[in-house]
Amino acid sequence: MPVYAFTCAGCGSFELARPMAAAGAPASCPACGGQARRVYTPPALAVLGAPVRRALDVEAKSAHEPDVVSEKRGRPMPHQHAPSPPWTVGH
Repeated sequence: MPVYAFTCAGCGSFELARPMAAAGAPASCPACGGQARRVYTPPALAVLGAPVRRALDVEAKSAHEPDVVSEKRGRPMPHQHAPSPPWTVGH
């Protein structure tokens, strides 16, 4: 459930966990019971790790300006054969 920030004129700020459908509903201060107004804050987004951020940047850049490469990079893909049908076992 999302947590929303509110502020009371007399008591200060507090947070309430409530459903998104009730995000705009009025809130009462838990200390004095007075009317509190909602404070809009930036969302709490997780910070991406550097390798993921670089990969996303490269992907976005390559959509418009593909890099020309002169050599293979990275590790080879694992090679696996498909399993043989059961009627060929022993042949």
